[in-house]
Amino acid sequence: MEAEALLKWKATLDNDTQTLLSHLWPVKTNHCNWAGITCHNTTGSVTGIALNDYDRRLRGTLDNLNLLAFPNLTSLQLRNNSLYGRIPSGFGNHSKLGFLDLSDNNFHGSIPEQVGSLSSLYYLDFSRNSLTGNIPTSIGNLSNMEFLYLSVNHISGSIPTEIGLLKSFSKLKLSGNNLTGVIPISIGNLTNLCTLKLHDNGISGTIPGDVRMLKSLKILTLTNNAISGPIPVSIGNLTSLVILVLSQNSLSGSTPPSPTYSNLTNLQLSNNHLTGTLPDNLCLGGVLTRFGVSNNDLTGSIPSSLRDCRSLYRVRLEGNHFTGNISDAFGMYPKLNYIALSDNNFFGELSPKWGQCPNLTCLQISNNNISGKIPFELRHATQLGVLDLSLNHLTGEIPKELGALQRMSRLLLSGNQFSGKIPSEIGLLLNLEQLNLASNNLSGPIPDSLGNCSKLFNLNLSKNNLGWSIPSSVGFINALQSLDLSQNSLIGGIPQQFGNLHSLEILNLSYNMLSGSIPEAFNDLHGLRFVNISFNQLEGPIPDLKAFHEASFDDLRNNKGLCGNATGLMPCVLPSRAGHGRERTIETPTRESESNEEKLGDIFSVLEFNGRELHENISKATEDFSSDYRIGSGRYGTVYRAVLPTGQIVAVKKLHQSEDSILINNLKAFESEIVALSEIKHHNIVKMCGFCSHTKHSYLVYEFVERGSLRMVLSNDEQATEFDWEKRLKVVKGMADALSYMHHDHPQPIVHRDISSNNVLLDLYYEARVSDFGTARILRPDSSNWTTLAGTYGYIAPELAYSMRVDEKCDVYSFRVLTIEVFMGRHPGDLLSYLSSSASALISTDRQILLKDVIDQRVSPPVSKAAKDMVSAMKIAIACLNVNPQLRPTMWQVTQDLSRQSLPLPSPLSTVKLGEFSLV
Repeated sequence: MEAEALLKWKATLDNDTQTLLSHLWPVKTNHCNWAGITCHNTTGSVTGIALNDYDRRLRGTLDNLNLLAFPNLTSLQLRNNSLYGRIPSGFGNHSKLGFLDLSDNNFHGSIPEQVGSLSSLYYLDFSRNSLTGNIPTSIGNLSNMEFLYLSVNHISGSIPTEIGLLKSFSKLKLSGNNLTGVIPISIGNLTNLCTLKLHDNGISGTIPGDVRMLKSLKILTLTNNAISGPIPVSIGNLTSLVILVLSQNSLSGSTPPSPTYSNLTNLQLSNNHLTGTLPDNLCLGGVLTRFGVSNNDLTGSIPSSLRDCRSLYRVRLEGNHFTGNISDAFGMYPKLNYIALSDNNFFGELSPKWGQCPNLTCLQISNNNISGKIPFELRHATQLGVLDLSLNHLTGEIPKELGALQRMSRLLLSGNQFSGKIPSEIGLLLNLEQLNLASNNLSGPIPDSLGNCSKLFNLNLSKNNLGWSIPSSVGFINALQSLDLSQNSLIGGIPQQFGNLHSLEILNLSYNMLSGSIPEAFNDLHGLRFVNISFNQLEGPIPDLKAFHEASFDDLRNNKGLCGNATGLMPCVLPSRAGHGRERTIETPTRESESNEEKLGDIFSVLEFNGRELHENISKATEDFSSDYRIGSGRYGTVYRAVLPTGQIVAVKKLHQSEDSILINNLKAFESEIVALSEIKHHNIVKMCGFCSHTKHSYLVYEFVERGSLRMVLSNDEQATEFDWEKRLKVVKGMADALSYMHHDHPQPIVHRDISSNNVLLDLYYEARVSDFGTARILRPDSSNWTTLAGTYGYIAPELAYSMRVDEKCDVYSFRVLTIEVFMGRHPGDLLSYLSSSASALISTDRQILLKDVIDQRVSPPVSKAAKDMVSAMKIAIACLNVNPQLRPTMWQVTQDLSRQSLPLPSPLSTVKLGEFSLV
């Protein structure tokens, strides 16, 4: 009868499964000799069915497996197959079944309530299926249950309190489901429990204090839930713990108490809201191998027990506020494989001891305050694959000894003060995939040896002083997807070999001195998505590629003579021999006419526009400044949108009559100043294209910025909602970069004097573009800067009320007002005086204003990194409001703090009080 039941079931399975079982179960032999079938020695009755691990070749359902035909069945094991359908409720009739394993199949539906009738069951594994529904409460009847595995399904609902009735439990694994609710207090009854895995669910509430009763517990994993509150002090009683993983929750308070650490090999507390310092005895038992507390709000220095813990294998401390001298914070670790210390406040110099970590594959210490040089001894860490030291204060040359690290895949050294040449030995790193040396002081040529790095897909050498021509060998790095060589001093042409870079998606060669035409081979780069070749001396046709045709005017502008089908470019015209003579004849009277006009002072122009054509085209494009083309107005004029015959869109500010008269009376001075302003080249500053002084009217011509003013965006609820926190942070950084450039990097420092939300424009990508230099004056070091009061009410620095002296600290004050406005979504108004008094006096007040209550409520509250960055930006902004201008930071200091995020990051947003300078 049992053999017949097995064969009947086989006949209902998929064809391939039947073929397989026909070989395993020959009908002419006793079924007790069939593969996977176990029988009682004396009665010959089937006691076990074990068809495991047949490469998932068993396909079919259990619907036709008549379990009533096997009255003595004690074990059913069908794991790692392709069985599907529902789990039969008939299992509940088997009082002798003790071992049931259906894991790693494709079963769906809910766990049958009848499972609770399997009175002898001690092992149940339904892991890695597609089960849904709740965990049946009847499971509390299984008094003999020791092992319950339901991980990686789609089970929902809460953990039933009846779980606490199963006092024989040894291992409980419910991870990887959709469980919600809280951890039941009854779990404290499971005094024999060794393993409790509840990670990757939606469990909320707190960790119950009753976990102290789980004296046998060795493994506790609650990662990736919504658990909040403190880690219970009682968890310190679990001295048998070997693995404690509580990452990715909302836990607060301090780290677990000290008794826990004697046997721990793995402690993970990352991505929570933990505060305070690390305990002193982290590596008390000397067996800790994995330790992670990244992305919390922990402070203080690294305890000596961790510094001296030679058992460490993987360490993650990034994203906190740890401090201390990195020189002596860490020592030699014979087993260390990975360590991340980025985004903290470590200082000091890198120790040569890092070279004595023979198994180290990843060393990340970016965004700290590390100084000094990279020790050449690092070459001895021969397994090193990732080295990230970006955004620090490292100096000296990049050591050529790094070329010995043959396993290196990511070398990230941007945002330091490295000088000298890029060592040619970098070309020995044949496994290199990412190389970022941007924002340093590197000089000399790009080494030709980089062409050997055939796996390199991201190469960024921007913002250095690199010269010479681009080596053609770069064109042989076939894996290259992103290439950024912008803001250097590169000369010569674009190598023809760049046409070989078929994987290239992003190319930025802007702000160099490249010349010649773009190679025709570029037409083969069909994967190119973004290109920026602005501010070079390139000429000739652009490639027939979507990336060039759809490039913005900014990405192609300021070259010698590019042409083609793209915004702002003239169409390419083939030369014609027949017309040459006639063109020369026309050219002479045209030049004479223009010369006469300039003598009369009627029309002036700068940059690429001819004065007469500019005036005629703008008058025509605006229908002589019809209100239909008006897009805004300001203190100094009305702004119109004009589309030139080339297709380029410009913004035209027609000056008010009062300003026009100033221009006429001071034409030469005004022209000199406008020419100086037109030479400003910065991607966060609206470019002035030209100006025109005419007997009828005068105007300034700017590039057109699509979204309009910041004030317009903030005043529109729909646009403001789309203007999320990351975009707002981007705008604040862009404004700071623009002002820093004007104050510190321009040959003649320029003060704007009228920074307001009307004078900051946003492009399609929410890049801030500072505009309107109507009040700007070029600062000369040997002259005073006394002037009449200028600026917009609500943004003017307080010292201008009693002093007419204008300097860059006036812009710093206005920047601070505008930063707060960006985050509040409106002008801060009365909040300014409160913040100013708090910041200048450094006093606290009984009046508590929480940052979360004043930020723009039209946008969902910021979380994670955005929240931390926003609080840092607010802290910087409040430092800018000091009534004493000398105590305000410079815009250069502001940009450094914003880009490095080096200020200590505070508590969660909901606890930050405006006015308490130590928190903001």
